[in-house]
Amino acid sequence: MPQDLPTSAPPPSAPPIPAGAVLAVVPADALPAPASPPLPATDQPPKKDEATRRAELKRMKRMASGLLVVALAVFLAARMLESAYPWLGFIRATAEASLVGGLADWFAVTALFRRPLGLPIPHTAIIQTQKERIGRVLGNFVQNHFLSKDVLALRLKSMRVAERAARWLSDPGNSGSLARDLAAGVARTMQTVPDSEVRGLIQEAAVSRLRSVQVAPMLGTLLSVVATDQRHQVLLDEALRLAGDVLDKNREELRERIREESPWWVPTAVDHAFQRKLETAFQRLLDEVKLDPFHPLRQKFDTAFRDFVERLKHSPEINARAEALKSDLLRHPAVEEFAASLWERARGAAERLTQAEDSQALQPLARGITAVGASLLANGDRLEELDDFLTSFAASVLERHRHEVGMLIAETVRQWDPEVAAERLELAVGRDLQFIRLNGTLVGGLAGLVIYAVSLLLR
Repeated sequence: MPQDLPTSAPPPSAPPIPAGAVLAVVPADALPAPASPPLPATDQPPKKDEATRRAELKRMKRMASGLLVVALAVFLAARMLESAYPWLGFIRATAEASLVGGLADWFAVTALFRRPLGLPIPHTAIIQTQKERIGRVLGNFVQNHFLSKDVLALRLKSMRVAERAARWLSDPGNSGSLARDLAAGVARTMQTVPDSEVRGLIQEAAVSRLRSVQVAPMLGTLLSVVATDQRHQVLLDEALRLAGDVLDKNREELRERIREESPWWVPTAVDHAFQRKLETAFQRLLDEVKLDPFHPLRQKFDTAFRDFVERLKHSPEINARAEALKSDLLRHPAVEEFAASLWERARGAAERLTQAEDSQALQPLARGITAVGASLLANGDRLEELDDFLTSFAASVLERHRHEVGMLIAETVRQWDPEVAAERLELAVGRDLQFIRLNGTLVGGLAGLVIYAVSLLLR
């Protein structure tokens, strides 16, 4: 394949390509008009199959050839009878010019696709002999006139892609279908990805992120937020409540421990009295601290808490111990098991979504897609911005690769078999070209009539 397509005319030494060769391949209504506003989209006629086009081409050929035969018959008859009936000179001149015009156009149209009558006439069978040059010309034509950024941007802008997409997404039926397709695509992707690699990727991503974070300063910052407005005192209240519960649930164990630690000669009644005193004093302390927001114990707790927060933030020793503890935790097998469980849960959830008998599981995703479309439709400025972005992006990408499109066209045409290429193009536009033969025959006859009449007037 050529690397760069020529943008200039073919070299003088090469046979010229008639304008009809290009027009036969590129219909006139396909020529771009960048200065004019784009026409609104219209319903395209149904495409005809090859058999239909071939039948229509044969019918038009027979009609054009039949008109030539009629002109020939009229010419011969008028020629033989002209001496007896001089007025037949007008008919003879008309038929003669029709023959000339029809034959000339038959030669021109036939020369595009094959050699007339199989004769090796120069500059005939244009499509077959100049196939590669026509491909390059078409490639250059498309990339320079159809894939320029201005033409693409104008066309894409008129399509209002963002609005169409938003209306499509806002339809509940479309959003439900898209949600099912997304879930199925995600599930199929998860099934094809190797489990070991994904688990390792999840573990590596999580561990690398955790290793980059210093635990002690982060914990100190978190506790500083907790200490705002004395909210850390709630921790002390909870600790006091737990201490009271421990005392209530372990009275018998405390009594047994006092009895064991007391000397043998101390009476049991004294041990019980000591226990009651101890329990009463402890409970009184708990109640006083709970009820008094300015209790000395609370102030000591506040000082100790804030000192601990500052050491978490700024103490190198505590930071080193926290990092060592974090490293030990990250090397624990539970981290790998956690990564594996995350992947299994995600894959299981995706499979359940696709295997669900009803669509209820996908309703949240479908509603989210519908909400996105409705939100875009309700915001004209956002739609305009999205349209501008999509237009600019698509036009830039297409223009950047337009040379590849041109080379693709040139290479595709080059690989065609010459006879097959000529047949394809003749089936595509040959029927319309037969009208040239018809028009040439009729217009030639009219011109011959006018010339004969003028010659009689000037005689």
